[in-house]
Amino acid sequence: MSYQPSNPIIVQGDFSLLLEVDNPLFQSARDEVAQFSDLEKSPEHIHTYRLSPLSLWNAAASGLTAEHILTALEKYSKFDLPQNVRQEIEDQVQRFGRIKLIQEDCGLFLVSDDPYAIQEIASHKKLQSYFRGPVEGQRIPVNPMMRGHVKQALIKLGFPVEDLAGYEQGTTCPMSLRSVTSQGQALALRDYQQMAADAFYAGGSNRGGSGVIVLPCGAGKTVTAMALMGQLQTETLIITTNITALRQWRQELLAKTTLTEDQIGEYSGEIKEIRPVTITTYQILAYRQDKSSHFPHLEIFTKKNWGFIVYDEVHLLPAPVFRVTAEIQAKRRLGLTATLIREDGLEEDVFSLIGPKKFDVPWKELEKKGWIASAHCIEVRVPMPGPMRLPYAVADSRAKFRIASENPEKEAVVHRLLQRHPDDQVLIFGQYIDQLESIAAVLGIPVITGKTPNQERIRLYDAFKSGSQKRLVLSKVANFAIDLPDANVAIQVSGTFGSRQEEAQRLGRVLRPKVGDNRAYFYSLVTANSRDQDFAANRQLFLTEQGYKYSIVRPEELND
Repeated sequence: MSYQPSNPIIVQGDFSLLLEVDNPLFQSARDEVAQFSDLEKSPEHIHTYRLSPLSLWNAAASGLTAEHILTALEKYSKFDLPQNVRQEIEDQVQRFGRIKLIQEDCGLFLVSDDPYAIQEIASHKKLQSYFRGPVEGQRIPVNPMMRGHVKQALIKLGFPVEDLAGYEQGTTCPMSLRSVTSQGQALALRDYQQMAADAFYAGGSNRGGSGVIVLPCGAGKTVTAMALMGQLQTETLIITTNITALRQWRQELLAKTTLTEDQIGEYSGEIKEIRPVTITTYQILAYRQDKSSHFPHLEIFTKKNWGFIVYDEVHLLPAPVFRVTAEIQAKRRLGLTATLIREDGLEEDVFSLIGPKKFDVPWKELEKKGWIASAHCIEVRVPMPGPMRLPYAVADSRAKFRIASENPEKEAVVHRLLQRHPDDQVLIFGQYIDQLESIAAVLGIPVITGKTPNQERIRLYDAFKSGSQKRLVLSKVANFAIDLPDANVAIQVSGTFGSRQEEAQRLGRVLRPKVGDNRAYFYSLVTANSRDQDFAANRQLFLTEQGYKYSIVRPEELND
């Protein structure tokens, strides 16, 4: 067995990768393994990644070969690779593309060069209702209405289908990106935005047209989608997270593309417009009167001959939209997100129904180039006051988390941080409305929650953008798709348990590039030695994978 003690990785037979943080090769090794594995744990000195079938299928779909992955691991590994790991990488990478879905004049077919794989698939009783007939040589005829369902079922059996069946063109909608925005600012795609658009479009071939683009908040996912709309020239349905995001999309389309007011429709709880480019929300699509009722607004997917559907913040895709997406696989589908992590574990469904990851770029790489702000992450460990200790000690696990999250000592820390950043644009995030309203009242800061009327939200956001209001307290409604480019300090007083996705989104609120030193600060207030601290460790995993480090301080150290 060869031994390279200066290398930073130990590859283990259980498919985990142990990566030494203090090794000089840490950054370059991390950038490599992040392309084909998932971060699991990130304590101070050793980070643990894991190879999984899905991580390897995404790598294969992005063009990585088994040879590339093995070469990277051999380059950075202290020891020889375990034989079972080597074999698993080769097997899983080869699985993507072993089964293909193709369109011929006589219909839709699953095909493979592997006759045994075709026979195995054909023998599954659960799949047979999706087929139009028996095996024909090395292909199976598939009901075209079941295109998404069969892919969804096959990935659960370990067969990630490469969908080459092509797409309907949709009704033509001429549009293009402007070279100068309506505000008179020069507009050109950044290099990585062009690369992302090219990776998705794939020259217009059937190898492109469906998949996910992963870019940090503030890195221009919206502009990348607009560039693709310009390439496709087709009527487009855009689905986003809330009414505020919907109207921001509308403003961005009018400012940065040649689309006119009468070409863009809003389909929301307030307005029901269907136009060549229509923007709606997950909330309205998932609405129904009660659990036994149908979803009345899902018919929007068939209201027009859409050629392109954009799923903004695709990691939030709700179950009803998953179901209808399974039935519209002939439409080009783009998912946009800062992180593919889903707390419900449905990443495989995103892979099979929206498509594989088409483009990703390390956040730190964009930071180095100045495309996003340099962020300093600080975890402030706040002591638990004496009167809280007994209620905390006797509470169940869920109640322990809430008690610790709502630690009243956090208010004083927020006040201290605001004194530390007197001239900065500050966003204060939290999970619990009583806590947020208390902080807002004590500090005299406006608060936005789910109860805040849309017009009032827009007024407060506009005041923040203009600089007349430098501080806002925000509930979960502001986790996604709010455009506050001048925000440079985020203070998180509580969060949704161990949500890595939420942590990334909240940091993303302050990552838009800044004039001057291009620096942002992200403070996470955590009750020391509590469930709050336990969940904080999990929340930080995704950002740690992106290369961020959390400084851990006590409140009294904030003055240093």
